[in-house]
Amino acid sequence: MDFSLKQIAELLQNSSTIIITAHVHPDGDCLGSMLALNEYLSSRGKSVKMVLDDEVPALYNFLPGYETIGKPTTKIISADLLVVLDASDIERIGKVKEHVNAPILNIDHHISNTKFADYWYINSQSAATGEIILELLYLLNAKMTPTIATCLYTAIATDCGFFRYANTSVQTLRYAADLMEFGANPNSISEYMETKPLESILTLAKVLETLELHHHGKIATITVSPDTLDTLDSTEGFINYPRIIEGVEIAIMFKIMNEGTIRISFRSKTVDVSKLAFSFGGGGHIRAAGCAIIGKIEDVQKKVLSSAIKQLQLAETLL
Repeated sequence: MDFSLKQIAELLQNSSTIIITAHVHPDGDCLGSMLALNEYLSSRGKSVKMVLDDEVPALYNFLPGYETIGKPTTKIISADLLVVLDASDIERIGKVKEHVNAPILNIDHHISNTKFADYWYINSQSAATGEIILELLYLLNAKMTPTIATCLYTAIATDCGFFRYANTSVQTLRYAADLMEFGANPNSISEYMETKPLESILTLAKVLETLELHHHGKIATITVSPDTLDTLDSTEGFINYPRIIEGVEIAIMFKIMNEGTIRISFRSKTVDVSKLAFSFGGGGHIRAAGCAIIGKIEDVQKKVLSSAIKQLQLAETLL
């Protein structure tokens, strides 16, 4: 059922026990949104538990409260409400879907959202789910603490490339200014996000050795091997390097997982890569999307590149 923010506020107010979750392979938006909403609901006397079917990357260990995020177990938990943040499909929350027995509320900003929940609020115009959570907290007249501000600033800033990507709006910048006034420190957050362990830089150098250009230099790909993943818990930001190459319209990162699955990330400057990801069972945003395909890397790369070229050619005919 399509809900307004006001209806969501009422639903949360009328729920006593709440589970909060988000998508696997967590990023700054889903983590920051989870932690901010948890902080507010807990302050209102709600019984709240955060559950995530994945590890929190060390990159985000500066976020206050990250260590309280639990993992699903075989035990079924009942609650008044399961809040799913920043996930466009039920499969994106992993084992949590079998772990919790509760009506589902989905708050999201992905254009590819499948409307899987019992109640949903989806705004694809929002730069991040963190923007929606901030609007919700405003509606609830929430006391904005430095903890909430830090979490939501991180959520918003990371999902719009620290205000460099096309999804950055005037409202996004206004929200960022509000969060600074509430206690977020952009300098500290950027410092945490930009500081990398030596292993990350050395791994990036190896990954960039796999860089290839296709279709007259308009598509760039990089490949991350399983042994790379054994030494590094996050490859976040790697795909930005092929994306910034002059003449490149679509950047693709193939990440070979040990279980035979290839995780694929897409970034673009002008092409709608959400359609490309959706064609392989994934989803995302117009300029940033992803999917996962089971198969041999050579076959997957050939298939994905063929589709990417077609998507690029289609975009060129519409110019």
